[in-house]
Amino acid sequence: MSSDDGESAIRIDPRDSGAPTPDGPLLDVRGLHVEFRTREGVATAVNGVDYSVAAGETLAVLGESGSGKSVTAQAIMGILDTPPGYVTGGEILFKGRDLLKLGAEERRKVRGEQMAMIFQDALSSLNPVHSVGAQLGEMYRVHRGASRKDARAKAVELMDRVRIPAAKERVNDYPHQFSGGMRQRIMIAMALALEPDLIIADEPTTALDVTVQAQVMDLLAELQREYNMGLILITHDLGVVADVADKIAVMYAGRIVETAPVKELYANPAHPYSRGLLDSIPRLDQKGQELYAIKGLPPNLLRIPPGCAFNPRCPRAQDICRQEVPTLFEVTEDDGTPVQGRGSACFFWKETVHDV
Repeated sequence: MSSDDGESAIRIDPRDSGAPTPDGPLLDVRGLHVEFRTREGVATAVNGVDYSVAAGETLAVLGESGSGKSVTAQAIMGILDTPPGYVTGGEILFKGRDLLKLGAEERRKVRGEQMAMIFQDALSSLNPVHSVGAQLGEMYRVHRGASRKDARAKAVELMDRVRIPAAKERVNDYPHQFSGGMRQRIMIAMALALEPDLIIADEPTTALDVTVQAQVMDLLAELQREYNMGLILITHDLGVVADVADKIAVMYAGRIVETAPVKELYANPAHPYSRGLLDSIPRLDQKGQELYAIKGLPPNLLRIPPGCAFNPRCPRAQDICRQEVPTLFEVTEDDGTPVQGRGSACFFWKETVHDV
């Protein structure tokens, strides 16, 4: 990589994934803005987010709590609580149609049959007073007009598909009778029921032990390949998505601060925040050493600092970082060749790349 000032770099379109998409992306989010109107003021939770996902592609959206990654997903799904949350700008193109321009009934049909969401807390997402079989079967009864018998058979089939042991015997069990990992598999089964084109998984492995996390992520990856779905994985943990994602979008304070193919980001992050997230992952070769932590806290969205929102926590911050908001600059090789799909919202991304 060259050592010229990052501010002179060409700006990149973060929707360029580097993957061939002859028919265009399945989902194309353009300039999305979401705000929350509170008594204390207006909080800008999503501030001009752009990203895309193709059929069969996996995008990981990373960032700390409050970065805007889950709010973006809720806006895509059309499940923002209004008020206080409002989409104030941008487009959400799904198969070429802007979801923001659809009526409520049309939006429900898309959400029910063409895209689905897996939430992080399976126990609170499942109804405790109905068996898992009844909840899975209801998808087929409501959307496909299936009989009770056929819906139950489909529920068993789905439970088998996500590898829940003894599915026929357990189809009448209630959510509290399953372990956390099994409940999460049931949530995956519900998302898959109508064979959607897109699945959004919001922190799908939260509160699960490491072994179960790996099993759930492997299952998601296998099903995604089988159904050729677009998959968005929302997480704060870089370690969870290393072997699953095709590309990564890192969010901070409502903006995307870095985009990259997954291997590129792990090998050489181009934003100080991404590097901080990577350095905070426990490593076997650093046993006994103090775990790195990014100093400070994410900003209050009611009072985002001027310039780059990360500047109060950034070891590289200079005057320009406190005065100007960096757009997503194109990341290049040392000889100036653009790295496809790579962008960094940092004036000093080149120095960050060489900071090994």
